[in-house]
Amino acid sequence: MAPVFVLSIFIAVLCSVQGRSTGKVSFERSEEDMEIDGTSANSIEEDEYSASTLIEKANRNLGQRLDEPLVMFGDIAVYTGFMNADPCTARGCKWQKSSDGNVYVPFVISNEYSARERSVIEGGLQTFAASTCIRFFPRTNQRDFACYTCLFCFSFIGRRGNGQVVSLSRNGCVFLSVVQHELLHALGFNHEQTRSDRDSNVQILFQNIMPGMEFNFRKINTINLGTPYDYNSVMHYSRFAFSRNRQPTILPIPDNNAVIGRATEMSPIDILRINRLYNCTGQQFD
Repeated sequence: MAPVFVLSIFIAVLCSVQGRSTGKVSFERSEEDMEIDGTSANSIEEDEYSASTLIEKANRNLGQRLDEPLVMFGDIAVYTGFMNADPCTARGCKWQKSSDGNVYVPFVISNEYSARERSVIEGGLQTFAASTCIRFFPRTNQRDFACYTCLFCFSFIGRRGNGQVVSLSRNGCVFLSVVQHELLHALGFNHEQTRSDRDSNVQILFQNIMPGMEFNFRKINTINLGTPYDYNSVMHYSRFAFSRNRQPTILPIPDNNAVIGRATEMSPIDILRINRLYNCTGQQFD
């Protein structure tokens, strides 16, 4: 294997006994069961198992402990004192490319996961190799590795240095869509509805957002890589994300009935963006 970058991603686990309690039951649903008919009505019940809703539920009590990271935009961790969420890929937070054209990212999966959960996570990691030049591989002895555990779903944006955490709580985050969502953050991608051109594609209904949660809907001066806005992106929030009154917080325009935020896996445009950001070519796909 070509030389790889020494940083590592640690897949964190819910280490509390709560992860084995009855609180986990409401999330026991297969990825196949979560696929939604695009012709159905847009209701809050149908958004219950979208990636953004699963993450929102898992992160409900995030921030109550002093040792937890500052998390903004729903599931994006930032270091204390670093308050802006501008895209970092122009400032060097992309993972380094190897001489063979691939991007190798070492990882460790906590042994707290069950065999089924580990299989879902590993399966999510391997989906990137099928259509991009990203290669997640088990860490051996790469230095600058750090790990810890937590209760929630979050990731830092891009490569942070000295190791980093991708947190996937056992209590609702171990689904393919959520695994891909958090790994896309780690590769340098923001939420779709924070795009610089979002106001031409969606309307944010701030009057329906939970008090104090408005910052999750800030617009960012994103690098859009010449790709169109994508309602089907696995990075898009659901219609009712952070709703205070069961009314929509995100309304697609001009077609208010368009389906948004229900992806169960990366869309073709999600994949295109990875390939453009990391200059992948077809010869490198497995």
